[in-house]
Amino acid sequence: MGEGLQPGLILGLIGAYFLMLLIVSWFTGRKSDNATFFLANRNSPWFVVAFGMIGASLSGVTFISIPGVVGGGGLNQAFSYMQIVFGYILGYVVIAQILLPLYYRMRLTTIYGYLQQRFGPVSYKTGSAYFLLSRSIGSAFRLFLVAIVLHQFVLIHFGINFFTTVVMTILLIWVYTFRGGIKTIVYTDTLQTFCMLAAVGFTVYTISSEMEIGLGSIRSQIVDSGFGQVFFIEGGWADPNNFFKQFLSGALITIVMTGLDQDMMQKNLTCRSLGDAKKNMYTFSFILIFANVLFLTLGALLFMYAAHLGVSIPERTDELYPMLAIEYLPPAVGILFVIGLIAAAYSSADSGLTALTTAFCVDFLGFKAEDNSPAIKRKRFMVHIFFSLVLLSLILLFHSLNNDAVINGLFIAAGYTYGPLLGLFAFGLFTKRAVRDRWVIWICLASPVLSYVLNRFSDLLFFGFQFGFLILAVNGMLTFLGLWTISSSNKMKEGFGN
Repeated sequence: MGEGLQPGLILGLIGAYFLMLLIVSWFTGRKSDNATFFLANRNSPWFVVAFGMIGASLSGVTFISIPGVVGGGGLNQAFSYMQIVFGYILGYVVIAQILLPLYYRMRLTTIYGYLQQRFGPVSYKTGSAYFLLSRSIGSAFRLFLVAIVLHQFVLIHFGINFFTTVVMTILLIWVYTFRGGIKTIVYTDTLQTFCMLAAVGFTVYTISSEMEIGLGSIRSQIVDSGFGQVFFIEGGWADPNNFFKQFLSGALITIVMTGLDQDMMQKNLTCRSLGDAKKNMYTFSFILIFANVLFLTLGALLFMYAAHLGVSIPERTDELYPMLAIEYLPPAVGILFVIGLIAAAYSSADSGLTALTTAFCVDFLGFKAEDNSPAIKRKRFMVHIFFSLVLLSLILLFHSLNNDAVINGLFIAAGYTYGPLLGLFAFGLFTKRAVRDRWVIWICLASPVLSYVLNRFSDLLFFGFQFGFLILAVNGMLTFLGLWTISSSNKMKEGFGN
């Protein structure tokens, strides 16, 4: 533990941080109803949504894992992660120009309502169920990461076990989201994004100062250290960091994990108009480029600083940032690191819990945003508790089974669970064919299984080629082809127009 950086001090600052979140929650949720919880009364300022989405997009996974892989070799080494980020931009253009106009025209509360109008009730519930599975896994991974760090570096010093740490982590989210829902999230995400970026920026400044590197010469120092390579083209398709694989993966990840994800789209649907939602999306994507450059710069400096001190790199490079921030850098860095980590993890996990509640209430229980009866509010309250318990159970499961780097585990899981969503939406948008709705669930179950088999034996089947994140595209394509086999050229359901 760094000099002057005591667990009691960190715990007090964490308490003050959550007190701020509770104050924001009180102001945003004191007159809330279902329309507030689900859609923030469609009255959110677009620039507030845009800035808050930075934190939700980056998450605690990015906060620790992305800096950790810069010098770790293998997937996303050096600055190759920017290749994925450039792909993100293409994905955000698709969302702004194709998906957002569709969602606003249909005035959806959950985006999976599109599937009901396009295909039927089985497709609708299948799509929403895949979101519930995908987001539960993703949110649990993010909270798992922050729970490990909080327990290892702070709460263990008070004799608190890991189970209690996780319960406290989930409970804090539930307390400040159960009343105001997405309206609260829009504003707490803004606060959390600021805390996260401030922590990273201050760490970059401190390391560069201690190593006597001027801010203007950071880039050249990183290039000289060998960590600065951005584009990986010469290695061909067998290289996991190949530019074309990474760029395409980034675009697909964005389309499915933002454009087809109720969590991220729910924030966009709170904007006052389609025009505001588009401005939010383009502003957010522009800022995201600079935010990721900042994270990768931090990663390179962390490895350079460890070499400067003669400190061994942890076997799990996810642990490099917390180790240096708390044990070697000045106390202020460690304090901001803990707050930044909590902000990063909670900015995505809190909205995830709200989106899970929204999707289940609307898609499976048939709630309407305008229905504010006491019975409906009571059921929503119970659903909110239920998904809190789901996240708790998943985190404990990950704690007992986790072996791989957290970020790779997250994206690999997303590749299988989001693939059917990609196939469903693509088939609906790019064809006018009708499907046999009752068969859709079997196609969506078979596609991930077949994708897993292809990915597992890709070396043997495809002469050494590895799919990596492109398994998402394979999964979506298999779903698309499967839907084609159960479709006909009959006219689409009346009332729908592409």
